[in-house]
Amino acid sequence: MQQTLSIAVLAGVGGMLGWGFADFFAKKTIDAIGDMVSLVWAHVFGTIAFLIVPACQLAFGGSISLPDTGQGWALLVFFGALQAAVYLLVYRGFGKGQLGVLNPVFSSFSGLTALLSILVFGEAVSGGQLFALCVIFAGIMVINLDFRALRMRQLRLLHVPGLLEVGIATILAALWTLGWDKFIDGKDWSSYAVLMYAFMTVTILVIARARGVALAVRRGDVWKFLVLIGICETVAYWAISLGYSTTPHTSVVAVLSGAFALPTIILARVFLKEQIPLFQTVGSGMIVCGIVLLPAL
Repeated sequence: MQQTLSIAVLAGVGGMLGWGFADFFAKKTIDAIGDMVSLVWAHVFGTIAFLIVPACQLAFGGSISLPDTGQGWALLVFFGALQAAVYLLVYRGFGKGQLGVLNPVFSSFSGLTALLSILVFGEAVSGGQLFALCVIFAGIMVINLDFRALRMRQLRLLHVPGLLEVGIATILAALWTLGWDKFIDGKDWSSYAVLMYAFMTVTILVIARARGVALAVRRGDVWKFLVLIGICETVAYWAISLGYSTTPHTSVVAVLSGAFALPTIILARVFLKEQIPLFQTVGSGMIVCGIVLLPAL
């Protein structure tokens, strides 16, 4: 049990770092070329990065495991399309509303996932582990809150532009996480993650073309960041897929990977010299303490 918990913690931290670094690099591209173009190209490069590993496995005489039923392939397409829908809804919501108000709403998907996994699916957690998860989740909410924005909206939260899209995305993200956890349990997590990610990329690309989005990138300096976003995304999906496939600790992987704002904040402080508000410092400390406590409880 302790070994699987350690794997789950490492997988969750891998997801946190992957998505956190990806968000940091996205700061360099979204303002320059737009969110939809960034989303498309980052996922194209992510798919290419994902395909390198199975290609190397086959080249050196190894093998990969693919679904042997139509239902298996259909579910991979479904999970890819569902995750694409989450991305698109979040981007649309953030484009309409105030990030400081909407970001905590989406960040709550990890807590919702953990709650459903424990109460509905009967995931076994000790009292100490539950305490550590609560500390981490509280830290996630604190670092994502913009208290000034909330004071301005305190009586009109339900009328915040973009809240509907982000709220739906939050629910879908929790359902995706729980479904993906059950689907890849005991399967070849690496191959299945590659296929799911590829189908997600195809879905995003089809929607972008259907909307008539011009995908040309006229600034050569952003390509390296798009590649880095794609690579970091693959790290995140590989990590969480490993955790969900090989351990029963769904809540641990979900909550830890949901703390992706932590590395983004640290990177922004180190490289962009952004000031970290006191509440984000406190929230970051809570997350770190929870991560340290989790394997020991």
